[in-house]
Amino acid sequence: MNKRLITLSAIVGLAALSRLLPHPPNVTPIAAIALFAGAHFCNRKAAFLLPIAAMFLSDLVIGFAVYGGALLKSQPVVYFCMLMAGVIGRLIRNNGSALKIASATLGNAVMFYLVTNFAVWAWGALYPRTWSGLIACYTAAIPFFRNSLIGDITFVAVLFGGFAVLQRFFVSLREPLPA
Repeated sequence: MNKRLITLSAIVGLAALSRLLPHPPNVTPIAAIALFAGAHFCNRKAAFLLPIAAMFLSDLVIGFAVYGGALLKSQPVVYFCMLMAGVIGRLIRNNGSALKIASATLGNAVMFYLVTNFAVWAWGALYPRTWSGLIACYTAAIPFFRNSLIGDITFVAVLFGGFAVLQRFFVSLREPLPA
């Protein structure tokens, strides 16, 4: 068995389960999971599919347990942003310095904020489809952006930092060097 793959999958699974615990709005591990998986999984399919599967399963639990099965119209956009987070993770894959990880985290959070709130404005009924409505939508979302940034920074530190510590102690978790 590939100990690295099993460990990475377990880390992603545990992080996804933490989404089900009580937490402030938008302080979740999902974006961090996608960045982490993109940066650490050798297999591209696993790097993209595992975070999406983790999010989908936790969405099912949250959707049925909390909201009675309701899904937002903008949910496909959230999944698209998760895929983009995986792409950003792949970009830092071979050079995961603290500065690059921090930059990827901030860039991903800004991308998520801009794209998902645009979708809320475009497809929702809360804001008029005018320039003023778009600005109002982005303005109203600032507290959620702050919370998602707090969650992203926290979970990125735990995932990337925790796995780096594990790699120091367990050689079998280190990525093999290319032949």
